[in-house]
Amino acid sequence: MTRILHRLRAPAVLAGLALMTAVPALAQDAAAVPVPDKGDTAWMMVSTLLVLLMILPGLQLFYGGLTRSKNMLSSMTQIGAATCLVMVLWVVFGYSMAFGPDMDGALKPFIAGFDRLFLSGIAPDSTAATFTKDVVIPEYVFVCFQMTFAAITASLVLGSVVERIKFSAVMVFTLVWLPLVYLPIAHMVWAASGLFFVMGALDFAGGTVVHINAGVSALVAALILGKRLGFGKDTMAPHSLTLTLVGTGMLWVGWFGFNAGSALEANGSAALAMINTFVATAAAALAWLATEKVAGHKPSSLGLASGIIAGLVAVTPAAGNAGPLGAMGLGAVAAVVCYLAVSMLKPKLGYDDSLDAFGIHGIGGIVGAIGTAVVYSPALGGPGAADYDMGEKIVVQLLAVGTTIVWAAIGTAIAIFIAKAVTGLRVSADVEREGLDLGEHGERAYNP
Repeated sequence: MTRILHRLRAPAVLAGLALMTAVPALAQDAAAVPVPDKGDTAWMMVSTLLVLLMILPGLQLFYGGLTRSKNMLSSMTQIGAATCLVMVLWVVFGYSMAFGPDMDGALKPFIAGFDRLFLSGIAPDSTAATFTKDVVIPEYVFVCFQMTFAAITASLVLGSVVERIKFSAVMVFTLVWLPLVYLPIAHMVWAASGLFFVMGALDFAGGTVVHINAGVSALVAALILGKRLGFGKDTMAPHSLTLTLVGTGMLWVGWFGFNAGSALEANGSAALAMINTFVATAAAALAWLATEKVAGHKPSSLGLASGIIAGLVAVTPAAGNAGPLGAMGLGAVAAVVCYLAVSMLKPKLGYDDSLDAFGIHGIGGIVGAIGTAVVYSPALGGPGAADYDMGEKIVVQLLAVGTTIVWAAIGTAIAIFIAKAVTGLRVSADVEREGLDLGEHGERAYNP
């Protein structure tokens, strides 16, 4: 080795020695770069798959069982195809517009830029920040996680228009609705530069972004589309509450990825969201059954399923923003309010929200989003500071809720009218009577 060193020119030797002495400094710099924890990464990958389970087959079975048998496959196909379309659009422009690098100018609080079109600039070693300083996860995992949120929101909207909307209209509507409605609201609430994120709005896992957004969009779409043939005259009872209950169970299981996964880490915040997702949902289910009994009806399996979903919806924004006691109270209150919306408000106003997407997701989301400002209080076991100002936070929540309602209503109306202009929107009367399974897809869910 000595002989080799003597053969090297002095500058080369000095450069080598300098490089060796710089190794510790380089190591320190490398150590300063956050590296994703394998546990957090694994948890977020599992959470992403749990949210997918919510859609396929959870929501498919939940919604499909609530339809008449002649529309079972149609409902499931609409949800599946809309999910696939959103996933492709998410890669093309969705992620960039919601969570990409910010654009300069007045639109910054409302939408991100276009630097991440087709996920440009993202590599396997790219990372996304979490809520803890210097803790990151792979950006591709974050992309996938948020992609499933967009997909289920679009799918939830369809619950109000099944049994009469064309399959082609669903696809056109989804294509227009995603950039016009979902992406701006997701950015405003969840992106660091978003209007309501900066204001301090509380939405742990999607009370405004997913449920109010989907519920209001569902109501507007149903009103424009019009009622089903025979609505209010013919029997339109669910054809398989068994499948609806199976779908309900899958939704509840998947919701742990939805809520606990929104902590973005496998930590205490995720654990809090997990316990709240258990107890708020259980309290809501019992409250719905009790309300049925008080109203003079028998406690029903449909009531059990509806109460479970109402509780899941209500606790979504509060999952990591409440203690278990507050979560149970919020779930119970939401169940009672949703029951009244479905059993009294809907018949009184006469709109045909086929599967009560607005009555449960819209109303439940509103109750949950506003109620989060209450249960966030440390007096109710919430994580708020000792000097927490509940009144101020309620105002912020009301602004976020109100903006979401108006934005979703206007954007959905535009998307539906575009779909109507392109496709005609609604199936013919003959197809509606025969059933969309045969009329739109040439298939039957069940052999005659």
